[in-house]
Amino acid sequence: MNDEKKYFFDNPDNVKRVLQILVACCVLLFALDFVIHRHVMHSWENLWGFYPVYGFVGCVILVLVAKWMRTFLMRPEDYYDEGDAEINEKPDSNEKYSAASGGNDVDA
Repeated sequence: MNDEKKYFFDNPDNVKRVLQILVACCVLLFALDFVIHRHVMHSWENLWGFYPVYGFVGCVILVLVAKWMRTFLMRPEDYYDEGDAEINEKPDSNEKYSAASGGNDVDA
């Protein structure tokens, strides 16, 4: 018997349902833009669909800036693996650790 737990978004019908609800909310909010009077500070805020367009342009600019920043912030794939060779080496058993050599002298 399969005792694996099923989650809400494992069912493709539930994903479709959530997307349909999201699209319906967007259409409703866009339709309300024609009906509801807003108190605006600038004249361009009176344009129909200004805020959805403003949000979309802002997201596109954010993605483009992130792609540009990736060119100088990205590290190589093995960035964290470079120092592992030194860490994984076992110390020489004849070497005595002392406080001067970086060992932990807890009895002192």
